[in-house]
Amino acid sequence: MKNEDVMNIAKKRGFLWSSFEIYSGVAGFFDYGPLGSILKNKIMDKWRNYYIVGEGFYEIESPTIMPEEALKASGHVDHFNDPMTECKECLEVFRADHIIKEATGEEVEGLENQELTEILSREQILCPRCGGHLTHVWSYNLMFQTLIGAKGKKTGYMRPETAQGIFIPFKRLLRFYRGKLPFGVVQLGKAYRNEISPRQGMIRLREFTQAEAEIFVNPQNKSHPNFKAVSNQILTIYSAEIQEEEGEPIKLTAQEAVSKGVVSSEILTYQLCLADKFMAELGIPEDVIRFRQHLNTEMAHYAIDCWDVEVYTDRYGWIEIIGIADRTDFDLKSHSKHSTEDLRVFIEYDEPTIIKKMVVKPDMKKFGPLFKGDAPKIINALKETEPEIITKAFEEGNVYNMELQGNNYHLTPDLLSFEEVEETVRGEKIYPHVIEPSYGIDRITYSVLLHCFKQEDDRNILHLPADIAPVGVNVFPLVNKDDLMLASEHIRNDLRNEGIIAELDTSGTIGRRYARSDEIGTPFVITVDHQTLEDRTVTIRERDSQEQVRLSVPELPNKIIGLLNKKIKFSELEAQ
Repeated sequence: MKNEDVMNIAKKRGFLWSSFEIYSGVAGFFDYGPLGSILKNKIMDKWRNYYIVGEGFYEIESPTIMPEEALKASGHVDHFNDPMTECKECLEVFRADHIIKEATGEEVEGLENQELTEILSREQILCPRCGGHLTHVWSYNLMFQTLIGAKGKKTGYMRPETAQGIFIPFKRLLRFYRGKLPFGVVQLGKAYRNEISPRQGMIRLREFTQAEAEIFVNPQNKSHPNFKAVSNQILTIYSAEIQEEEGEPIKLTAQEAVSKGVVSSEILTYQLCLADKFMAELGIPEDVIRFRQHLNTEMAHYAIDCWDVEVYTDRYGWIEIIGIADRTDFDLKSHSKHSTEDLRVFIEYDEPTIIKKMVVKPDMKKFGPLFKGDAPKIINALKETEPEIITKAFEEGNVYNMELQGNNYHLTPDLLSFEEVEETVRGEKIYPHVIEPSYGIDRITYSVLLHCFKQEDDRNILHLPADIAPVGVNVFPLVNKDDLMLASEHIRNDLRNEGIIAELDTSGTIGRRYARSDEIGTPFVITVDHQTLEDRTVTIRERDSQEQVRLSVPELPNKIIGLLNKKIKFSELEAQ
């Protein structure tokens, strides 16, 4: 019942609400209420602190609507599909692999549509809603399509991920980083997926927030300069091999994971460690976290290694909240091909070498009149084309067909010549590989609420870490008398002036106020009593231990800031 308890409190206390409630709601959408919005933003701020401050990456912001050609290049237009089936009776649609798993417990993600259709038939799986028969399985594209411009002549899509907004301006980002690898770029923002039948609350949203880092590295060097600092960190590993053997997850140090070849590289393992540390700081217990490697059947076609950070939930079982992948050079190569822009990086050799190479030389007297304004881009494309490819085409059909930006150009032997030249090579151009940690902020927020919530005796307590709690401190007058109320207001205002989110609560008994404060995760409560009027001291109560200490009013802001930032511990105040 924990999921229900948490969601009930989340709705009651202003963390999460179903969207469009007065219009009966729409599945796959949630509103963040006043407290939920602050919690989510504090989680994102912590993520920024990890990746921007800690790792030295920079953040960019790109549009959430993307033109079709960009997503055609990335593969989303053709391949960003889920398997769909429809009930022949009630006409409700379902994601085929999900209802098969619900009915049989079998993990079938990644199987072909025909295989899924056969399983539906063989297992006699019926519509979960009405018990009707289901159709064959077909592919359904998950992107929201739109039209760009008043005339609607240009097709666009709501972005399905933030990553493509980083790959497309790669040339400018490379220049910003002075042309040197490795470097990282992050983006936090909305992404959209028109899910077939989202029936899992916060786990399956049609509009969601991602925090993604794209780390561009030399494919010949996937080490990490700070790996030694995490080499002894213990991870709960659920490798593809263990899954295939139906074994249980094992504990490995980061160093063991690399040395044994369980994880493909140091830099990927470093990102697993970073995610593990991040989750711990959010208050998610170690025993509900595991790192699951993708099986070959579910591995993205562009990835050579991919791991999901999964958290256990009482209602949905193990859910992915972070994906960490080695995307190789797929994205940059694809965008380079479709845009005809060179998205490679020059890697300088330690020592220059002299080589002999064949080069293509266009006949400029014929090229200009024949191809007119297109001649320059054809010549640039020829520079990037291996001469052997052209000569082979000439041998086979006496013509080399070049496709550029949707146009075909026929190059014949009279237009080109080949020459062997000697060249001093100081380096080479390569497509960087991309290491991508992708964090699902909404799923993480849900996991934080779920695993920080506890029922102790008759108390509901949200044990949020102090630095992400929506309200930092509540101020209570012991009784609602004018002099105590006025002193409480002054204290609250002083705290707010120091950048602390502080609230004044005067409703009900002091016990009820403590209970409300605990339920929304406020870590500290200041109580103003009659002694405050005499010696300007107040009582501070810690949520988790319920211990109390007395402090002078002038030192409150500094002490509260230190407690919220975890610079000082509450036990240190008690000792003082």
